[in-house]
Amino acid sequence: MPIARAAIARALHIPQTADETASWLAEFGACFVTLTQSGELRGCIGTLQAHRSLLDDVKSNAVSAAFRDPRFAPLSAEELGMTAVEISLLSPTQAMEVRHEADALAQLRAGVDGVVFEYRHFRSTFLPQVWEQLTQPHQFMAQLKRKAGLPGDFWAEGIRLSRYTVTKWREQDD
Repeated sequence: MPIARAAIARALHIPQTADETASWLAEFGACFVTLTQSGELRGCIGTLQAHRSLLDDVKSNAVSAAFRDPRFAPLSAEELGMTAVEISLLSPTQAMEVRHEADALAQLRAGVDGVVFEYRHFRSTFLPQVWEQLTQPHQFMAQLKRKAGLPGDFWAEGIRLSRYTVTKWREQDD
């Protein structure tokens, strides 16, 4: 988290450094950076496929979560101190073999799986942490489809689902 927080601070022209020397940070990795204030979402941006070093992915996604999440106004310098940072390091995605929605729902592991939903040009994902609010697989799937821009009861041939797990680190909210 110090790396993500320092990247956001530097973008706000606040001098802050973090140790970036750990060798594992040079390995390719995909992560999401989630910002919260008093437990409420304030920004979340990430990468589903590893395509750069984890260090670069964390810094880029932290800045994007703070300033480029279209659901929120850019983070201000005054908000930084009240903003908690969470980093979710994603495992590689694994395609799910599903014949119909009931099959998909039966395969989901509540609280464990992050899910990528794809249908034609529609795409969305929920991190495993979303299970904290959407505890039932049918709720989770319906909201995932809504996030993609489709009705919650939508199902069609050609839907592709994949899953992943995360290892996460979270600062405490104020």
